Amino acid sequence: MKAMSDLGSFSDFQDSGPSGDEGGEEQSGGSGPEGREFDRPDVTASGSDTGVGALAVSEGLRVAEEAEENRLRAYVTATNRTDIRLGTYLLAPYPDDETLFCRITGLEYAQAYRSDDATEIHARRAMRSSGIDEQDYKLMADLDPLAVLYPDGDTLRRRAPDRVPKPETVVKHASDHEKIRTGLDLPESGAFLGHLSVGGERVRTQATPPTVAYRLEDGDSGADPLIFRHVLIAGGTGSGKTHTAKNVLRQYLTEDRRYAIEPGSNRTPRAAVVQFDPQDEYAQMHDDNPDLDAATEREYDRQSVASGGHDDTVAFVPQVGTARYAAGHHRAEQQAFTIPFSMVRANKWLVAGGRLNDNQYNALSYLLDRFFDERSGEATYQAFLDFLDDPALRQELDESGRVHEATFDAVKRRVSAVPRGVFDQDARPITDLVHEFVRPGRLSVVPTYHLSSTRAAEMVVLALSSLLVDQKLSSDPTFERIKETPLILGMDEAHNFLADADSVQARQVIGKFTEAAKQGRKERLGLFLITQDPQDIADPVFKQLNTRIALTLSDEDAVSSLNLPTALESRITDMERGNMAVYSPDNSKPVEVMGLSTCLTRHGRD
Repeated sequence: MKAMSDLGSFSDFQDSGPSGDEGGEEQSGGSGPEGREFDRPDVTASGSDTGVGALAVSEGLRVAEEAEENRLRAYVTATNRTDIRLGTYLLAPYPDDETLFCRITGLEYAQAYRSDDATEIHARRAMRSSGIDEQDYKLMADLDPLAVLYPDGDTLRRRAPDRVPKPETVVKHASDHEKIRTGLDLPESGAFLGHLSVGGERVRTQATPPTVAYRLEDGDSGADPLIFRHVLIAGGTGSGKTHTAKNVLRQYLTEDRRYAIEPGSNRTPRAAVVQFDPQDEYAQMHDDNPDLDAATEREYDRQSVASGGHDDTVAFVPQVGTARYAAGHHRAEQQAFTIPFSMVRANKWLVAGGRLNDNQYNALSYLLDRFFDERSGEATYQAFLDFLDDPALRQELDESGRVHEATFDAVKRRVSAVPRGVFDQDARPITDLVHEFVRPGRLSVVPTYHLSSTRAAEMVVLALSSLLVDQKLSSDPTFERIKETPLILGMDEAHNFLADADSVQARQVIGKFTEAAKQGRKERLGLFLITQDPQDIADPVFKQLNTRIALTLSDEDAVSSLNLPTALESRITDMERGNMAVYSPDNSKPVEVMGLSTCLTRHGRD
């Protein structure tokens, strides 16, 4: 065995500095191995960074016909991570002049280096540190390709995604107004709804103004006005439903909103708006909002947003019994009216209530027809009650087998249960006021808050709305004014009037409104429904509502009934007041929209 000295001497490799005994603390000054400064490589890339990251191909890069088979992921650089949100819109350019317009649908942190951080040491170190080094982790964004943008002369156009971008393509924030509008298929003009937003924050662009207006197509581009394919506003209590509804309706009351009744017609009247108002709020649209200053109004005007009170607003007040209407909260003109019993001839279900079966309803129809045919004097509700009080009539119908006496008695009970004072009161019949009630450019509000009976309010709303619908759909209308005027029929708390139920009256009402909804585009009749319980609106009517605007909703049944895309549905339970999810397939991609924080007309009571 060799001696230790035979292994060679390490003396040649000893540090030339002082020994440990002599060096003491001076060695730590930088001359020893532990104190020396070593050159570190510069890992900062030359040039300036643009964009938020780059497409990664490590897990594949795929664009497919089926949305769930798409696989697009982008690595987000450390300095851009605080600005990234679910729903953020990004652009991924192709090598030529086309661009893929995308939306972030998922965000995930992943380890840049394999390690087990689920340990005591890692946890305690994290508790004592001020943060992480972002470069130790990867932030990956899942992208949903929405459209390929391409130039066509001076116009930017869109098509469905049909090509995959290159690996390492730099992705950028969508900040170009035209690319955002084209990518989401937003109309350039139309009725203003609000501003495009993501996560409750308005999308900002490089344009002036920097926001992106969201508008409903109103026929300017040659397409059908979407108001005549019907609109639903759904939201819980305090979500801003009425505020939003007022702002939207205000846009349809401007001088330049005109619609041809027939294709190719040179006659383009303004729309008439009839709004049923159970909480007595919409007559305030006559008045200016005192919180809306002149500078803001001028800015809205530059953006083609109508604001300020609408002078041609009239409150048509139903006279029912001894109920009195107080109007200290608005300055709109008031016009009292009554419902003549003669209107029941065309809508017999008005006096049927919800408890008559088919046999009883047939008996009621027969009795009403006979009453109106035989009546030589004024056909009033009281006269019909007197008609039913005739014992000879009851006996005659029973003996002839036409109406059994038990059926006759059931009909009489239901008719007698109609709230007193609904028909034939000391006011002008609504049938004499049609030219005032439906007038191009006018907002006619029908308040029912002052009525103490829910049944009376329901009868008023259904009687008037049926009059409007029947005349719109008729090929031989009694009132040409209704037939020849574009009409927006607004109904707040619509679930109270259009609910599905297993009764003759419900079937009659739903059938009528379903047909109205189907013919709306042709007849220039638009339903504008507001509700906090969309799940209660009868399905045949609900299916015809092309534009669905969802504000904050907490009820799961209400949320699911809207049939929104998953990305939007998951958000509406947590949205702030005035924020909305808009699903309008014939107008744009599904989007988030932030409404105006200030009502465009007077709103709320002092």
